[in-house]
Amino acid sequence: MDRIGRSLTWSQVHARRLSQHYLLRRADHQQLLEVVIRIGGVQAQLMSAAELALGARLDGLSPAGVQNALWQERTLIKTWAMRGTLHLLTTSEFPLYVAARAAQTIRRPPSYYTYHGVTPAELEAIIDAIPQVLNDTPMTREQLAGAIAERAGQPNLGQVLLSGWGALLKPSAFRGDLCFGPSQGQNVTFVRPGRWIGEWQPLDPQEALQEMARRYLAAYGPAPAADFARWWGFQEGPAKKLFRSLGDEIEEVDVEGWPAWALRATLEHLQALEAPRSVNLLPQFDAYVIGLSRDCEPLLPAAYKGRVFRPQGWISAVVLVDGRMAGTWEYDSQRSQTTVKVSMFKPAAAGVKEGIAAEAERLGNFLNTKVVLVYE
Repeated sequence: MDRIGRSLTWSQVHARRLSQHYLLRRADHQQLLEVVIRIGGVQAQLMSAAELALGARLDGLSPAGVQNALWQERTLIKTWAMRGTLHLLTTSEFPLYVAARAAQTIRRPPSYYTYHGVTPAELEAIIDAIPQVLNDTPMTREQLAGAIAERAGQPNLGQVLLSGWGALLKPSAFRGDLCFGPSQGQNVTFVRPGRWIGEWQPLDPQEALQEMARRYLAAYGPAPAADFARWWGFQEGPAKKLFRSLGDEIEEVDVEGWPAWALRATLEHLQALEAPRSVNLLPQFDAYVIGLSRDCEPLLPAAYKGRVFRPQGWISAVVLVDGRMAGTWEYDSQRSQTTVKVSMFKPAAAGVKEGIAAEAERLGNFLNTKVVLVYE
């Protein structure tokens, strides 16, 4: 992994990332799985935002199409993944994510157990019981908690598992023993992935984690190791070591004074790219925003960082202009009308406003409502 220092421009980097995210040229709705694979999953703690993220990249997609892929076709799976957050992944790629997670050594401090009200032995009992009580019949959280407590012979675990936001179920999700099933009214449900989507052959953990680094650089690169560490959810030190393990597959580049790593195989294409011309409305928690540097002026001016990355991990919906964050937006749907409120960081040129209007119209088509666009 030599330091050549090839020079790139921000316009070239923006063009590459936008292209990889299907934000310059959208895919057809039949390419849903290809898009999810390419961008490394879709964050889904807000299911409506996950649907909008896919709608921003695919023509002809509807929310019903996403739901159908999840619960009827079972080609998508909903589970806790990177950073311990809910994601939509493809079922074909799910084993890769499980294996990559297994490459990490989990060290839980005493404070973890105190905070969650369990002992190390009780957590192990929960982890051991989950694959024994779950199958392809969806179980509500209450049903699962009761079944685990009975299986482990520890009645107190039932109440423990009903408190909080399901943190004690995440270790099992990371191991591939638990994922979400279709909701029953307001209640979430869980199933065992091996029964829900079928069993799979285990992959080598270290090779899987290396593949995740390649996938990340393909979709979000060039990028420093620290950005991958934040995206994946571990420390910068292991991320640097992982990047070094890729050897000559990656190369250090200079993006107008910003050092980053890129896949060597992408550099010729990167250097041939021209400045992009695009306007995109990306929803809350969009993959494009989550995966990139948070302290990079050409992507997001520092003065406006607080309007995008908000307290408690909330990430605003953004107006993307030529790959740069140029404003935020929100929407409110009432009956058959949706109001889109746009707040630009600086006054928008006429061409940008035309692009925003076109994006708002697409949003209305996706939601099947009339759209009213207002600026704040």
